Amino acid sequence: MTQNTAAQEPTGPLQVALQHTTRLLASNPALAIEQAGEILKTVPRHPLATLLLGIAHRTVGDAGAALKVLEPLCAAHPRWAPAFYELGLSYLERESAEPALKALRRAVYLDPNIPDAWRIIGDQLTAQGDGEGADSAYAQHLRASTNDPRLMAAASALCEGRIPEAEYRLREHLKEFPTDVAAIRMLAEVAGRLGRYGDAEKLLTRALELAPSFHAARHNLALILNKQNKYADSLAQIELLTAAEPRDSGHRNLKAVVLAKIGDYPQALDIYADILAKHPGHALIWMSFAHALSSAGRTQDSIAAYRRCLALQPHNGEAYWSLANLKTFRFTEAEVAVMRALLTDPKTTEDDRAQLHFAIGKALEDAGQYADSFLHYSAGNALRLAKVGYNPDNTSILVKRSKALFTKEFMAARRGYGSAAPDPIFIVGLPRAGSTLIEQILASHSQVEGTMELPNIMAIALQLGGKTARAEESAYPDVLKDLSAADCRALGEQYLAETQIQRQAGKPYFIDKMPNNFLHVGLIQLILPQAKIIDARRHPMACCFSGYKQNFAMGQRFTYSLEHIARYYRDYVEVMAHFDQVIPGAVHRVIYERMVEDTEIEVRRLLHYCGLPFEDSCLRFHENSRAVRTASAQQVRKPIFREGIDQWRHFEPWLDPLKESLGDVLHRYPDTPEY
Repeated sequence: MTQNTAAQEPTGPLQVALQHTTRLLASNPALAIEQAGEILKTVPRHPLATLLLGIAHRTVGDAGAALKVLEPLCAAHPRWAPAFYELGLSYLERESAEPALKALRRAVYLDPNIPDAWRIIGDQLTAQGDGEGADSAYAQHLRASTNDPRLMAAASALCEGRIPEAEYRLREHLKEFPTDVAAIRMLAEVAGRLGRYGDAEKLLTRALELAPSFHAARHNLALILNKQNKYADSLAQIELLTAAEPRDSGHRNLKAVVLAKIGDYPQALDIYADILAKHPGHALIWMSFAHALSSAGRTQDSIAAYRRCLALQPHNGEAYWSLANLKTFRFTEAEVAVMRALLTDPKTTEDDRAQLHFAIGKALEDAGQYADSFLHYSAGNALRLAKVGYNPDNTSILVKRSKALFTKEFMAARRGYGSAAPDPIFIVGLPRAGSTLIEQILASHSQVEGTMELPNIMAIALQLGGKTARAEESAYPDVLKDLSAADCRALGEQYLAETQIQRQAGKPYFIDKMPNNFLHVGLIQLILPQAKIIDARRHPMACCFSGYKQNFAMGQRFTYSLEHIARYYRDYVEVMAHFDQVIPGAVHRVIYERMVEDTEIEVRRLLHYCGLPFEDSCLRFHENSRAVRTASAQQVRKPIFREGIDQWRHFEPWLDPLKESLGDVLHRYPDTPEY
């Protein structure tokens, strides 16, 4: 009898009886046995009734009785996959692995679309040490799972943004089927959506332990590792992917993204160029290519790439803003008119609209139309703030807690803690305060390597704080009082190990210019006491307004309001003043305006603080061809100029809220108020 014949739908009273028996399997399998027996008295050897009887016996724990029913059923219907699947499950209940595998393999031979059969085969082969066979079975399980209604419901919830429902469905499913690699991958997606990248990493690692050839899970793992700044680990996964699927553009594009993050622009650019030669219609890859070209100093090539992106995707606000962010680029009047029209185009998304406002603001500023320019900067900031939100109290509270913790006594008691490595040079402060200029000067020294704004210190602070959601209260920095000397040394070594991939020139010192690390000066002193810390400070009006008109890609949510950025600046000045008192001389301050006015004296002071001999190349920093990955990339490729110091004054009529919010910090600059 064929599979279709065996499963032929009964009609009339028999159909009702069979449906009732099926329902009883879940609620009362013992009663299902009785019901199936009654049907078989009326219709002896009925295939479906016999199958239901076997399932019911197995469900109540009587695998022997199930086998007595299912073995003759399979002999009578050798092409009925469900019967062999149930036979395999019953053998497993009796711990008869070989007959179980034979029955399950017969089931998937007859019907490859039984995901649980493939999963169980994989489990059994894993137990036998047959990793290759298990991997193949799990791969088939994945393919078959695309039609699994249990996972389809969770997938639907995930796609529609019903994250809690998706998480609940998947966790319940995995309680019953813990080796379902498709479900594990989906749960990792949920964790990633919630920002729980560590959980996502663990889940994907487990999926790959079960199914090493699960390339989609490996790609997800590489993405998650990249998001956690684990670039070396991410590249290791990508290498496995590209070895298995060398022509897959998705894997190669991700490799280019990671390579750009570690400053390997030559290789990243080669990959982008090769991908675009094969897929010239991919707008977003053109934009990534343009970003990399800009950082590598190939400005004209980057402009051409941004224009290609816009030709393919005319509403792309990020491409317009990226052109404006080159600083040296100037839009034509026709291009400004196009951007204005896009603002009212219903096809333009809110994100694109925000980017367009910033780009138009920059174009109008270049044209001397300051009132209209300010309106667009304000509109762009309002859209960004509405999306990401920001609570300035959080920073103020962190500053207050840091001042309470990091006393002279606290620091003195921990003298000698941490790693003794002198390698890092931290440049802290606010964005747009001249940190890229300082980095370029130092990176022009033969012993110093420039990298980028490294997120590792902030990641360590987050790790110590133990937060899993933004709304939770962090244990940081108070948790630092419980760290031993060994703990601090381990954290310092962790930082050095994680940042090693950024150090491609092998020089003894390297720069970490993440400006927000001013909030973590105490942590840096504990775990890397020999590191140098440079405070880049700029006039508060110039610095704050420059940040306000800079559409940061991420991480600087305080810049979307004049009041917020002023308060952030005040908090920064206060906490740095505290460390000036607690660890005097540990931090070297560079006042931007003094650097502009008397460059050589300030450069000599800077090098002396870093313990570096003077080199004339540091005065010719603009000749350095190294890649620069910040908004000031084009500016630091030119000699120092005064014009940037007072640019904010063009907008002074609209900056009263900024002045008022800055208060004494503005009036006392470059000195600091008494705290």
